[in-house]
Amino acid sequence: MTVMRATVDPLSVTGQIHFDSHVAVVTDVACRLVNTLTPGYDGVMPVDPPYGDAATIGELLGRADYHPRVTKRDAVQLAELAVRLREVFVAAAGDDLETAVGVVNDMLEETAARPRLDPAVGGGWTLHFHAWDPGLVVGWGAGIAAGLALAIGSDLAGRLGVCSADPCDRVFVDTSRNSGRRFCSTRCQSRVKAAAHRTRAT
Repeated sequence: MTVMRATVDPLSVTGQIHFDSHVAVVTDVACRLVNTLTPGYDGVMPVDPPYGDAATIGELLGRADYHPRVTKRDAVQLAELAVRLREVFVAAAGDDLETAVGVVNDMLEETAARPRLDPAVGGGWTLHFHAWDPGLVVGWGAGIAAGLALAIGSDLAGRLGVCSADPCDRVFVDTSRNSGRRFCSTRCQSRVKAAAHRTRAT
């Protein structure tokens, strides 16, 4: 059974690769957790993680149809999870898949992630990964670990990236057609291009 798809629509005007919907959701949440809850730089601005801020975590995880109740303890544990997720992105971006796989395998074992088909919004079924513990942190840990495992275990491993616009170190999932994304945002891309232009002009 195919549980993850990465197909390019030849009629697409965006030129983007399309991840399976569940994998797209959990890898997007992984990026949000890492980018908000780990220190470093966002562009040229230092990141001061909101450690233990339950309201911020609720916004990161929430969607129109999902409003999780997040406790302060959940927020602290998700910040710790974010540090481990950063290891995966940094290792994968550096072509050190052995390290990335080691972290993901540890998370899969700890959460006992198991696949389950659940009803999808709007009808049909979607594949989710559930944990041995129904709690928020272990549940998200299982889903994210499984999503990253599916990405790394396919030809999408090289699409987990870290921004190359120094000093920025925010992470991203590259959905471009040619797997050529190097920056976390157009802001960082523009900053690097502007700096290169200034260098050429001098």
